[in-house]
Amino acid sequence: MRGSKVAIIGAGGVGATIAYAALLNGVAREISLYDIDAAKVQAEVLDLNHGLRFTPTARVLGSDHLDVCVDADVIVVTAGAKQRPGETRLDLAGRNTEIFRELIPALVERAPEAVLLVVTNPVDVLTYVALQLSGFPSTRVIGSGTVLDTSRLHYVLAERCGVAVSNVHAIIAGEHGDSEFALWSSAAIGNVPLDRWVTPTGNHLTGPELDDIAERVKHAAYDIIRGKGATTYAIGLAVTSIIRAILNDEHRIMPVSTLLDGAYGIADVCLSMPVVVGSGGVVRNMDVPLTEDEHHRLTASADTIRDTIRSVGF
Repeated sequence: MRGSKVAIIGAGGVGATIAYAALLNGVAREISLYDIDAAKVQAEVLDLNHGLRFTPTARVLGSDHLDVCVDADVIVVTAGAKQRPGETRLDLAGRNTEIFRELIPALVERAPEAVLLVVTNPVDVLTYVALQLSGFPSTRVIGSGTVLDTSRLHYVLAERCGVAVSNVHAIIAGEHGDSEFALWSSAAIGNVPLDRWVTPTGNHLTGPELDDIAERVKHAAYDIIRGKGATTYAIGLAVTSIIRAILNDEHRIMPVSTLLDGAYGIADVCLSMPVVVGSGGVVRNMDVPLTEDEHHRLTASADTIRDTIRSVGF
């Protein structure tokens, strides 16, 4: 971590919260914020700097000029149009793709060795767009994917099963959006397969209950957006966990969005399946066993994302 630098593009609710979470967790020696709104970014940086007495040692900088990102080890891209109430993540694709056409080449020029970590929605589509525009190897362009969705799943399952969140082992796969799905066949509580776990009421979770859990996870963001306008805290923590895995070379298994190029019979699309994340981004892909239904859902999710990618000209 010595000398490590994280640049965050966009000082809105998500970008500023990522900076705050990264600072609290001590993931980098320097955190740089960029935003086109100079007053906003300087205010966020000043506010963060006023708390340095209470955090691990770091330096926080900010600017309305992209040079603040020079030589960053990880660039986190949150800039883009906000998701409106009732609007799906895929509806954002066209507007945010145009922003990326100018932004990504400028970032590559300033930090040619960085890992690009895309958070802007629709994250799977824009991860693919960033990959094409950057010219980077696919291992160094990843999206936050379903890391947050998976955390939401762990929370709901922990409630239903009467255990701590850390004891839940399950993954949300596919699109970070409406075609995502849970990999129930490999889910477990501790070392106990989920279909054998006995809940506090003395029962096993039924198919309809699992469907209800998956729907709650899928629509969680919309509930938050209706109430407060945007998701901030959990995505800030989720992205910080990805940054930490990269900079500390943790070799952590995470469902980030990355290019599939033949795995599971799927190619030329970015979506989330578990991969090993460490120094330089994706260290190793995994071959996760899927049921026939899960494979069908993954293929359908890939088709949904790919159709949107094609609709924005990539």
